[in-house]
Amino acid sequence: LAKKKKKPTTTTRSTTMCTVEKRGNVFILTLTGDDEHRLNPNLISTIRSAISDIKSQSSRTSAAALITTATGKFFSNGFDLRWAQSGGSSTFLPRLRHMVDIFKPVVSDLLSLPMPTIAAVTGHAAGAGYVLAISHDYLLMRKDRGVLYMSELDMGMTFPEYMAVIFREKLGSSAARRQVMLRAAKLRAEEAVRLGIVDSAHDAAEEVVTAAVRLGEQLAARKWNGEVYAEIRKALYPELCKELGLSTRVVVVPNPRL
Repeated sequence: LAKKKKKPTTTTRSTTMCTVEKRGNVFILTLTGDDEHRLNPNLISTIRSAISDIKSQSSRTSAAALITTATGKFFSNGFDLRWAQSGGSSTFLPRLRHMVDIFKPVVSDLLSLPMPTIAAVTGHAAGAGYVLAISHDYLLMRKDRGVLYMSELDMGMTFPEYMAVIFREKLGSSAARRQVMLRAAKLRAEEAVRLGIVDSAHDAAEEVVTAAVRLGEQLAARKWNGEVYAEIRKALYPELCKELGLSTRVVVVPNPRL
C-alpha cells in the first residue's frame, strides 16, 4: 500500500494585533482586524516580538520562510498619525520621530532574519507600511485593490534616512525611484510589476496569500542554511546595513548534499 503523504503541521499563536501561524516550514505573520494597521508603538512592538518568536522557533538545521500579510482593506497605512496628534500639537513631531526611530529595528530584524521573507500585500501599503513590505525579499500584490504609496512629498516632509536608503538600494531603476520618491505615485500592482518593485500580481487577496505560501514552500525546500542566507542578503545592501548598524561576517557551512 502506498503511504499517505503527511500534511504539514499547522500551529497558530495570536495576540490582539497579529497572529503567527506555522504551516510546515512556512511562518505566516498576519496583521489582524479590519483597521488600517497603523504603525504605532504597540503594533511595532508586537511585530518585533512576533519576528523574534519566529526566529527562535526556526533552527540552523531546519530551513524555513516567512510570509507577512494582513486582513482587511489595508496591508498597513503607515505611522499612526492620530496617535502622534493625540498629545497635542507640541508632542506631534516628537511622537512622529519616536515612531520613525522604533520602526527602524523592524527593518533591521527583517534584513537579518535567517530565512527568505515574502510580503503578501493584500491591500493598501503606504508610508512606513510600504517600507514594511519592501523590507522583505519578495513582494506579491493583488491587482483588484490596493496601492503602494510613499506620501512624504505630498505631506511636505523628507524621508527618514534609512527609508531613503532602502528605496535607493532596493529599487533597481531610476524610473522606479523617481515614481516612488519624486512623484509620490500611487502604484497599482501591475504598474509596480512593470517597474520591478513587485514580483507578481494576483487577482484577489486569497490568491496573493496562496502564491506566497507556494513560493515560501519552494524556498524552504531548498534547505539553505539560514545564517548563510542572512549574510548574503546583508551583503546585497551595504549602505542600508551601514545605516541600520548591521555588521556582516563570513559564514561557511558545508552542504552535505553536494
